[in-house]
Amino acid sequence: MKTDIILSGVGGQGILSIATVIGDAALNEGLHLKQAEVHGMSQRGGDVQSNLRISSEPIHSDLIPLGSANVIISLEPMEALRYMPYLAPDGWVITSSKPFVNIPNYPEQEALDAALAKVKNLVLFDVAQIAADNGMPRSENMVLLGGAVDAVGLSMDKILDSVRRIFSSKGEAVVEQNIKAVMLGYEATK
Repeated sequence: MKTDIILSGVGGQGILSIATVIGDAALNEGLHLKQAEVHGMSQRGGDVQSNLRISSEPIHSDLIPLGSANVIISLEPMEALRYMPYLAPDGWVITSSKPFVNIPNYPEQEALDAALAKVKNLVLFDVAQIAADNGMPRSENMVLLGGAVDAVGLSMDKILDSVRRIFSSKGEAVVEQNIKAVMLGYEATK
């Protein structure tokens, strides 16, 4: 088993929490893990990106080479497009459809949609709307994670166990909200 994942988004969206859950789940399945993060200007809404490399064999580098990412998971559609050169020809893009417009020359929605339509394996859904409709706007990242579980190649049970472990210090209500968010994202993409 080998899965190279690029997680991307804008500072404050929870990309690093997704990376933490996936990494914890991989380690608890006995897999090898390498991770590299770029925080950019995350406090000002800048680019946040993480490389996760998961394998049943030892991994020698934490960086994903161009053209070899199996999955791009993004909370922001333009950020997903930013990392397209890294996507393998048969790779998957799982991204939120709702832009986070944080720059004056942000592309028009039609241009984003046209570029995303060229992706061979695309899961595009409005994670913000799902989270808002269920009264959990701070759990958009976990909704997105739920939509990406199959592409990541880890069992849902391990993902949910990791959510429980990682959020346990914040109380049972937060744990249950995040589990619900993962399941909503999973169901929305089936």
